[in-house]
Amino acid sequence: MSRVLEDLLALLELEPIEENLFRGRSQDLGFRRLFGGQVLGQALSAASKTVVSDRHVHSLHSYFLRTGDVSLPVVYTVDRVRDGGSFTTRRVVAVQKGQPIFTMMASFQGEEPGVSHQAPMPQVPGPEGLPTDIDLLRRHADRMPERVREKFLGDKPIEMRPVAPRDLFAPSPIEPTKYVWFRANGELPEDPQVHRYVLAYASDFNLISTGLLPHGLSVMQPDLQIASLDHALWFHGSLRMNDWLLYAMESPWAGNARALAHGRIFTRDGRLVASVSQEGLVRQRAPEK
Repeated sequence: MSRVLEDLLALLELEPIEENLFRGRSQDLGFRRLFGGQVLGQALSAASKTVVSDRHVHSLHSYFLRTGDVSLPVVYTVDRVRDGGSFTTRRVVAVQKGQPIFTMMASFQGEEPGVSHQAPMPQVPGPEGLPTDIDLLRRHADRMPERVREKFLGDKPIEMRPVAPRDLFAPSPIEPTKYVWFRANGELPEDPQVHRYVLAYASDFNLISTGLLPHGLSVMQPDLQIASLDHALWFHGSLRMNDWLLYAMESPWAGNARALAHGRIFTRDGRLVASVSQEGLVRQRAPEK
């Protein structure tokens, strides 16, 4: 296991403070604010620690309420809303400086037979031979502010390989569709809950930026303010973050300083294992002098 992946697992493990109360440390990824995927993964970790092991999360719905501070830990309170015969429901609130910065409802279910169908996997090239997102950024290291190079260009716990990469420093308008292969940068424990935490963490990368594609914009432009507003995630079956997964993303709408994006996550053999929806803030500001 790589050191950066070990750090991510430690980040998602959480410290129990009291019954239904947990604390997680924060990580600075260079965004000047707390990364939404960190809070998602930690909140799911907190909720899962209060649920019996034979029930796994099948959906979560969350809102980002305030900007998180990367210099402070996050406290998670878990409300045991319901323990039913088939489903378990938990409410999680993430707190910094005495105020909620994030809230989530999550539902858990055991294995149960039922009807089954799924959408087909898009036909795209496999991950072999594709450069990673870090490789692509390193080609333009001289165009990045010095203060963010170390954060953006170092090893990452999630390896990502865009299928059709574009120049983030000189983007041109394209269709609002994106495909990215991703997996954990090393082996993970067998615990299926861990793989779900890590997927929740990774699902916040790339998604809302899909809404920038038809406008010739990118996350590297300093006059853009981009932030997650909400995030919904559905798990459709077992998954392994050690194996390559395809994140197929599209943005059907943007307006009023917001953009909406949907994502579907497939295994190499075409099995749909998760679906994602997110709305984010996309605000253009006047360039600084």
